[in-house]
Parts: sequence; structure tokens; C-alpha cells
Amino acid sequence: MTDTLTRDAIAQKIKRLEYRNLAFIDGQFVPARSGKTFPTLNPATGEVLTEVAACGSEDVDLAVQAARRAFNAGVWSGLAPAERKAIMKRFADLIDEHRLELAILESLEAGKPIGECFNVDIPDTANTIRWNAETADKLYDAVAPTAPDVVATVRREPLGVVGAVLPWNFPAMMVGWKLGPALVTGNCVVVKPAQLTSLSTLRIAELGHKAGIPAGVLNVVPGLGSTAGQAIGMHPDVDLIAFTGSTAVGRRFLEYSAATNLKRVALELGGKNPQVVMPDVSDLKTVASNVLASAFWNMGENCSAGSRLVVHRSIKDALLDEMLVQLEADWKTGDPLDPELRLGALIQKDHMDKVLGFIDRAKAAGLTLLTGGERILEETGGYFVAPTIFDEVPRDAEIAREEIFGPVLAVIPFDTEEEAIAIANDTCYGLAASLWSDDISTVHRMSKAIRAGTVSVNCFSEGDITTPFGGYKQSGFGGRDKSVYAHEHYTELKTTWIKLA
Repeated sequence: MTDTLTRDAIAQKIKRLEYRNLAFIDGQFVPARSGKTFPTLNPATGEVLTEVAACGSEDVDLAVQAARRAFNAGVWSGLAPAERKAIMKRFADLIDEHRLELAILESLEAGKPIGECFNVDIPDTANTIRWNAETADKLYDAVAPTAPDVVATVRREPLGVVGAVLPWNFPAMMVGWKLGPALVTGNCVVVKPAQLTSLSTLRIAELGHKAGIPAGVLNVVPGLGSTAGQAIGMHPDVDLIAFTGSTAVGRRFLEYSAATNLKRVALELGGKNPQVVMPDVSDLKTVASNVLASAFWNMGENCSAGSRLVVHRSIKDALLDEMLVQLEADWKTGDPLDPELRLGALIQKDHMDKVLGFIDRAKAAGLTLLTGGERILEETGGYFVAPTIFDEVPRDAEIAREEIFGPVLAVIPFDTEEEAIAIANDTCYGLAASLWSDDISTVHRMSKAIRAGTVSVNCFSEGDITTPFGGYKQSGFGGRDKSVYAHEHYTELKTTWIKLA
């Protein structure tokens, strides 16, 4: 890996950049059967990057047929696990080799800071593929403890055809989270990237084919959710839908499953995540740094964003003072291709307007605006919103309850531990939470009481590839991403009961 992240390296790579903008079906790039396309934009400028094939139900059917043929032929599922491992490790190596190209595609199309894409998202994608590859020949099936005259084996077998429907906020990372466990367990996959961010996924699929993944095993059908996404959800020959996105859309996939073949559904959905800061914390500087990262990383367009700061009243003002100092010094907003900046553009104008609507209603309700609260850099043509903090937010206020998916932090004070727990759990979501305390007893007691799939203590973290990721309540359904637990919903359990003579 020789690429470095400099302005010159970025500029030179952009000059040579080629967009893969056709569907990838059965090992080759093809246009949509209808001939239709849709524009994909650069959110930092509002300009069109390229036109992408707009796949519909006919294209989805072709991709599912290709996946089913490949699965039935055993060209992937029939390989020895060590053979799948070797191919997937080559796949990960190719993602690493094309790290700068993929990071630029992500930054251009999603408005994400190039530094995050280059240093976090693309390496995480490769690492996820590689880590799952290494599990291929290390997870054993089982023999049940039966009577002496019986041998009963319990095996994990691939489901067949997996439909993966992806979000726009972490396009490459999420395709890694789905492909890693789906492919290593022997399935064939049809991926529907978000309409707004198709380019990196299409390039990653091409790299997978180059690595040796057989034709038909990995297919990508870009398109609208209402056409391509629904077609995957309704297809009777798809065995599982793995979806990351909003809770509202996740409900639809459950409906599609019920209306068709009762395909399995694994959903990673929204969040309104608390960051709880107890009065005994001694290092407010570190707390402030992590609170800002949790709230504003990826412009707040993150399902695990800590968009509620639940802080003890006795230290609230001191913590906010430190946060405002760090925000001014470290969290500059601007051109996503500038490797020095940490905040880029929101994904599209409609989403920016939605975020600004939450801000405007909070202002109209008389909530205390500490900083931000407006569109900025409008002269660029891009969709930029200043990082925004509201203080003394009532726990029942709209910005304290609704998932905004933008750079907006609601500060909610509390007086007692019981109140802090009640506020943290006062949401229909339960994806993630952060807890800050210097007292180990408080940590154990409160981390157990907070209803969330991941509780990070004295840091902001989603864990790593070894830990499962998903949520309680309306933040998830049917399984977890990451770790070996993710393999469970991509496999069937088969019992073979052998009566001995």
C-alpha cells in the first residue's frame, strides 16, 4: 500500500478516476434493461458526477437468477472453506490496494471527509472482509450429546441467495459488514446500494470478481428504493434480506417478507443515542473530545451518533465550555476533499432541509441555541450545516426524541442517577450509548440498566469487528452485524440423525 493522503495525490487520482456506473450482474457490467439512468451528485457542490443505471424489477430478477444458478452449481458454496478464505483475503488485499480511489469515490458521492474515508472507512471494509475470511476454516460444526447408538451432527449451511440493501452514510463499510459474513458462509449475494451512493460499491464488486469470486456470486443492482429495493424485498427466490437504514423502511421489508416467501429479515435501524456523563468524571477535556466525536462524526449522519448529551447539572456548564473551545479549534466544515477538515457536506438538499427544519422548530420553541443552527458555505452550491448544540433541552422535545441524522446535539441535564437512566432509556430506540464515570460500581450498575446494544464506557466506540453491533427495541431486528454472531442469520442449522446398527 503506497498511496498517501495529500492534496496532490488526491488531485492526481481524480484526474484518472473512472466511474463504474452500470449494474454488475453475473460477473459483468450491464446497463439497466430499461435503459434508464439516474444522476448521482457531489453534495459539496451540487454538481452531477455521473449517470448510474436505474435498475428495476427485471434487473433484480436477472441478478437473483444469476445468484441462484451460482449457488446451485456450488461454484462458491461448494468450495472448501480454506479456498473461500484465500479468495476473500485477495479481495481484502485489492480493497487495500485501491484505498485512495475508493476513499475519493466515497468522499465525492457522500460528502464525507476524505480523511475519514481514507483512514477509517476503507481500511475497515478491507479488515471486515479479511477478518471474516479468517473464520472460514476455524468455526466447527457440532456433534450432539445423544445416546450411544445414535450420532447426531449439527451443521451450519448457507441460506442461498442474500439480498443486501445498503445505506448512504457508510457505503463501503456497510457493504463490508454484509459481504463478509454472507460470503464466508457460502451464500451468493445481490446488493442494492443506496441510490445516492452507488459508485464505491460497484467498484468493490469489480475488485471481488478480480480476486476470484465466481460470476453470479456477487451482484450489484443500483437503483431507487421504491423499485430495485422493493423488488429485492418482494422476490420469492431471495432467502434473506440484510438491511441497514431507517426504521420506517425496515418495517417495509418485514411486510415484503410476510407477503411473499417468509424470507428471513435482518435489520440494523435507527438510534437516538444518549451520552451519559456522571458528576464524578475528572477529565472533562477527554469527555468533551469524545462527546463531540460521537455527535458530529460523519456530520451526525450515523445511526449510532450520540445526539443526546445527558449530563449532570453540576458539571454541565464546565463541560459545555470545554466542548465549545474544542469545537472551534478542531471541527472545521468545508471541502470534503481537504484532508485537514473533519466535517463535510450533508448527503443531499432534501436531507439538509430536513435537518434545518428540526433546527428551526427548536429555535421557534424557544430552546437555547449555543452554537451553529444554520446553513453555511452556501456559495459553494453544497449542502453544509454548521455543527449545532442546544442547551437545557426538555426530554420530550422533538430534537430529544426524533432521529435527526445531522450535526445537532441536544443537551439534557439531570440531577440523580435514576433520572439519568430514565432519560437514557426514554426512546423507542436502543442502538448505542456512552457512559462516563470514574466509579467502577456506577459503571457496572448503569451500563447494565441502559437498554442499548452497545454501551461504551469512558469513550465513544461502536466496538470492533470482534463485537456484535445492533440494537434493542426499534433499532434492530433479526440479528447483529459484525463478529461471529453475524454468521448466525446467514446460515441454516441442519441436524443429521444417524441410527447406528
